[in-house]
Amino acid sequence: MIHTDENQHDQQPDLMIEAIGLGKFYGDFAAAQNISFAVPRGQVCAFLGPNGAGKSTTMKMLTGYLAPCEGEARIAGFDGDSDRLKAADRLGYLPENGPLYPEMTPLSFLSYVGETRCLGSAFLNERLDYVARMCSLKEVWHKPIGKLSRGFRQRIGMAQALLHDPDVLILDEPTSGLDPNQVRGVRELIEELAETKTILLSTHILREVHACCSRVLLINEGRLVFDGPTSELGDSDDVLEGKFHELTLVTA
Repeated sequence: MIHTDENQHDQQPDLMIEAIGLGKFYGDFAAAQNISFAVPRGQVCAFLGPNGAGKSTTMKMLTGYLAPCEGEARIAGFDGDSDRLKAADRLGYLPENGPLYPEMTPLSFLSYVGETRCLGSAFLNERLDYVARMCSLKEVWHKPIGKLSRGFRQRIGMAQALLHDPDVLILDEPTSGLDPNQVRGVRELIEELAETKTILLSTHILREVHACCSRVLLINEGRLVFDGPTSELGDSDDVLEGKFHELTLVTA
């Protein structure tokens, strides 16, 4: 079920996310092994798998937050090891339960993020206005982050990922812990961003996959077990759930 081409990295110069034989080991335990896929410009790709399958580990290797034991990760053609800063310039990353500074306000936190990225003042002010609007943060713009709801904190995390206007977004469980209205808001934001960004989206909510994603990568026990169009996994959430269960069964 994995549709791959041994020469895909040479034949497609406009790849924005590349995992090339990625592996991460802790002693004898393989958190991820031989993970290979490529996401072209403009594609929204779901990254699925059961808890502990290796999704977050793989995403951290792609973003440079975790060094792989083997293989390569590239963002917009830049190697995550040798061209770390250039890759980071093109990448927006929302980790699951991303760290925030509770004593800061959204404005002060995002201004700090922009300064650490060396964004010019005019561009930073423009982007602050953009993310405040896109992530619906204006009403809490000057309130301490520690006093805000889980939904607002998640929006702040999304805002920091978008702040420098990256070409690539890697989003790890962006709707985790949110109520249905908050989930809908994040989904609508992702659909809008999909018009201009390349997105790799990890989620447990299968409705998001049908709503937002044209392709599915499915990982189980540290290995990629499916890579193909969303339509190949069914045309409804129930069918997709059944396929997910079938592909992720743990055999003795």
